[in-house]
Amino acid sequence: MATQLRINGETHQVDLPDDVPLLWVLRDEIGLTGTKFGCGVAACGACTVHIDGEAVRSCQVALSDVWGDVTTIEGLGTPDAMARIQQAWVEQQVAQCGYCQSGQIMQAAALLAETPDPTDAEIDEAMAGNLCRCGTYPRIRAAIHSASRKMQEA
Repeated sequence: MATQLRINGETHQVDLPDDVPLLWVLRDEIGLTGTKFGCGVAACGACTVHIDGEAVRSCQVALSDVWGDVTTIEGLGTPDAMARIQQAWVEQQVAQCGYCQSGQIMQAAALLAETPDPTDAEIDEAMAGNLCRCGTYPRIRAAIHSASRKMQEA
């Protein structure tokens, strides 16, 4: 039986078993490869997407458990402009290898939607489940503060 999903504002029909992780639906069926496979057990955050604005680990959400609209890194900005958080990431030169960055950005975007002007402690708490092997945590924090300022100025 086909399942209907709303992903990045577009409706998609997928005919897959109910227990297929959302991560593989996004990557293999829809072709949205910005969401990365990291660990497969929700411990690294590389697969973070939003469902109805909530940051979730797509490797652990079964297709049948998707409860709302899905936003991936590809849907965060617009076709003509990156989201402010993505702009801040570039300005702060956060990425080194870049593998974890889509998950980091999606987690940060959810944080800023809930807490528009987070403290360092709030950032650290919100981002604790997203791992970066390159250790760019100080730049991640700086980018979140920068994006916060940009969002408040708008």
